[in-house]
Amino acid sequence: MKSKTLNMTEGNPVWLLLIFAVPMLIGNVFQQMYNLVDSVIVGRYVGANALAAVGATNSVSFLFFALCNGIGSGGGIITAQQFGAGNKDEVKKAIVSSGYILMLGSVLMGCIAFLVTEGVLSFMATPDEIMGDAVIYMRMQCLGLPLVAIYNHSSSMLRALGDSKTPLYFLIFSCILNVVLDLWFVCGLNMGIFGAALATMIAQLIAGLGCLLFAVKTNEYFKMEKKHFYPDKHTIWGSVRLGVPLSLQFSLIAISCMALQRVVNGFGPAVMAAFTATSRVEQLLHQPYQTLSAALATYSGQNLGANKLKRIKLGFHKSMMMMTVFSLAMLPVMQFFGGAIVGLFVDDAQVIAHGADCMRITSLFYLFLGTIYMTRGVLNGVGDAMFALINGVVEVIGRITIPVALTMIPFFGVKGIWWSTGIVWAISALFCILRYISWRRNKNWDY
Repeated sequence: MKSKTLNMTEGNPVWLLLIFAVPMLIGNVFQQMYNLVDSVIVGRYVGANALAAVGATNSVSFLFFALCNGIGSGGGIITAQQFGAGNKDEVKKAIVSSGYILMLGSVLMGCIAFLVTEGVLSFMATPDEIMGDAVIYMRMQCLGLPLVAIYNHSSSMLRALGDSKTPLYFLIFSCILNVVLDLWFVCGLNMGIFGAALATMIAQLIAGLGCLLFAVKTNEYFKMEKKHFYPDKHTIWGSVRLGVPLSLQFSLIAISCMALQRVVNGFGPAVMAAFTATSRVEQLLHQPYQTLSAALATYSGQNLGANKLKRIKLGFHKSMMMMTVFSLAMLPVMQFFGGAIVGLFVDDAQVIAHGADCMRITSLFYLFLGTIYMTRGVLNGVGDAMFALINGVVEVIGRITIPVALTMIPFFGVKGIWWSTGIVWAISALFCILRYISWRRNKNWDY
């Protein structure tokens, strides 16, 4: 086996995007599957309150992961652009410098998150009956943040070079290992929610180290000379310039999710458990959008480096067509089988009923969700730092104001949580399209 690069500046855009996206999709589905297994095992063998505790930490974890991973994403954009331009030494500098930034950020964010965990969960009105489990699970995730960063860095650099297969191999292995460890720690050793978190940490560490070491051994761009290990000011500044807005975007979205979680928490453990279960399902459904978006970002970055702007526009249009087909196909599935899917997590009738309502409502807005991902991919790939900030601000305003307003209206009640999610997607999609049109006109993509 060798780690291979993929030049996306020549050839059929649809074929290139699919070649790149399919391995990522398989890997991301595996990753979400072990998140699902984690939740199913916790919900079935520890209880609905423990499942709610896991859900209570999701948005908080996302906040701290986003703050350190955004700059890492900026490094991936720089790497893709330099690869497209054919600058081999600059690619190597980008790989090393972004690694420095990501590891420093992950250690710093992990320490801060560990210290403020209980205070943040209290601020989010986490119920007393699940607070203990939520604190344990969250702090374990904080300790695992640098472990996740190892995999995120190596995989993002390989993907910037067009290699989406190598990260897949190690992710699949870690997913299988995580399931085995979950069953052993939670069911066999009765370690509860602590065991579920520990299993994930071990699996993430093995995936990260394996992917990095394999890349160093097999990929020519990871074979560094002494000169490449010196921090490069230009690369670091480029990573920061692109990465900080991405960090702000991700963190603002995380804050908006925390605001929504606080509204959910106010309805008690049953709604919290339903929200957790449906969030896990929707994370799985998001994967085709996310992987196509990531493929489009690499494609756009490489073609920008090669100064092939018309190919970027063509790739975006083809991605929108593929996204639309998938969105329409998933609509009837969620409308008719949403409740059965939620029933895989818990056997509580009230939780299943809330979850079924969620799936029926949010599936109406999948086209808007896909639009967000496609525009995010192309604009992040070409380095539009301002878009990231605009997108984050729109989402945080929507998620803070709309759920509170809708849930206070008797007609909506608790269903206002699910309706607000779809409405925020629609508003954000509109802003994304407007920004894409503006950027394309300013850069003369038609010429």
